Amino acid sequence: MNRRDWFRLGAIGLKGLIGLVLAVPGAAYLLSPLRKRREDTTDFRRLARLGDLEIGRPRSFSIVDEQRDAWVTYPATPIGTVWLVRQPEGAEQPVLALSAECPHLACKIKLAGDGNGFVCPCHASNFTLDGSRVKAISPRGMDTLEVAPIDPNDPNAEVRVKFQRFRTGTEEKIPLA
Repeated sequence: MNRRDWFRLGAIGLKGLIGLVLAVPGAAYLLSPLRKRREDTTDFRRLARLGDLEIGRPRSFSIVDEQRDAWVTYPATPIGTVWLVRQPEGAEQPVLALSAECPHLACKIKLAGDGNGFVCPCHASNFTLDGSRVKAISPRGMDTLEVAPIDPNDPNAEVRVKFQRFRTGTEEKIPLA
């Protein structure tokens, strides 16, 4: 091999090295959504303090969260609503959390005019304060949500709820993935 061949071989090696240096970050960028672990959206969310709720009087709370789609992160927007109903003293759980999505077609459930129950304005389904259906097209009662353990004697105790959605139009309460 003469000098010129060594120079060509060195140039080819240098080009390959430069190409590799540029290709690795590009490939990492393109594959980054696959490497990201999906964040658990079923974490408990703080909605209120126990002292903010009155016994037997429902209050609605919006669930706000960021949405992610591969490389794009969208700003925090409302993704759902939860009704919280403080239970009388001595109840097994001090607070009942109900999804505000109707199990029939996911319309937003509102408080009835008299405040003693809930109503779905889409098809006039009625529910009691515990979420049971009274007069309803809905295939099941309102969906209950898991509430983190609360000390009923502490008015400053945080009410934390695990928000999730459920399949509509079915008699069974099936969580959406």
